[in-house]
Amino acid sequence: MNNQRQKWIYLSVLALVWGSSFILMKKALVGLTPIQVGALRILITSVLLGLIGFKSLKKIKKHHWKYVFASALLGTLFPSFLFAFAIQGIDSSIASILNSLTPFNTFLFGSLAFGFAFRKKQFIGILVGLLGTVILILKGADLNPNQNYWYALLPIISSVGYAFNVNIIKKYLQDLEPLAITTGNFVLIFFPALSVLVYTRFFSEFELTSETKPALLYISILAIFGTAIAKVMFNKLIHISSPVFSSSVTYLIPIVAVVWGFFDGEKLSLIQLLAGAIILLGVYLVNKAK
Repeated sequence: MNNQRQKWIYLSVLALVWGSSFILMKKALVGLTPIQVGALRILITSVLLGLIGFKSLKKIKKHHWKYVFASALLGTLFPSFLFAFAIQGIDSSIASILNSLTPFNTFLFGSLAFGFAFRKKQFIGILVGLLGTVILILKGADLNPNQNYWYALLPIISSVGYAFNVNIIKKYLQDLEPLAITTGNFVLIFFPALSVLVYTRFFSEFELTSETKPALLYISILAIFGTAIAKVMFNKLIHISSPVFSSSVTYLIPIVAVVWGFFDGEKLSLIQLLAGAIILLGVYLVNKAK
C-alpha cells in the first residue's frame, strides 16, 4: 500500500477513535475525578505499551531521549489532565472542537520555531477550517449559556502542546519507529502518573461502586484504543506525511465527537452541521495534491 492511500486510512481511523475518546472521558468522569481519569489513562497505557513495545526502546539513542521526553510532556501528559478537567466544565463535543486549533498552531509554530515550509494552499485550508471551528464554538456557547467557558482555555492550551509534539517528532525523531517513540513517551511519564494516584490516595480510598465500575471500563477502553494504539498510529502518520496533514485529524475529530454528544443528549444544530462541512472543506484544501 502506498503512503498516499495509507495516510488517509490512518487519518480516518484516528478521527473515529479520537472522536470517540471525548464521550469516553465524559462517561468516566461520572465515577472518577479529572485527576484520576488523566492518571489512570496514562498508567494503563504505559503498562500495555511496556508489554508490547519494551524491546523497541533499544532503538532510542541517547540524543533522542530529550526529544522523546518533550514529546511525552507536551503531547500526552499535560493534555491527558487538561482535557479531563475541560470536559468537567464544558460539553465533550465543544472540547473536541477547540482541539481543532491544533493544525493552525502546528502551522504557526512549525514555521516560527522549527523552520518548516508550508504552501499557500495549506494556509488557506487552515483558515477555512478555523472558520468552521469558530462557528461551532459560537453556536455551542449560544446553545449552552450556563457552562463555564473558562474551561475552554484548557483544550486550547493542549492544542499548542499537540502542535509542538507533532513538529518535534517530525524534525527530531523521524529516524525512530512509531512504536519506539510511543513506548518511550509512556515509560517516561509512568511514574509521574503513578505518583499522582498515590498522592491523591487513589489506591487506599478508591471503592468499586455502581458508578466507578463502568468508569474504570470506559477509561480502560480509552487507554487501550484511544491512547496506546492510536498514539502508535499517529506517530506513524507523522512519519509518512507532513506535520500539517497529521494534525488535520483534529478537524475531523469534532464531527465524530459532536455526533456522540448528540446521542448523549448534548445539543446539535443545523448550523453546527454546516460548520462541520466547512471543516471538511478545510481538510481537503490543506491536503490537496499539488
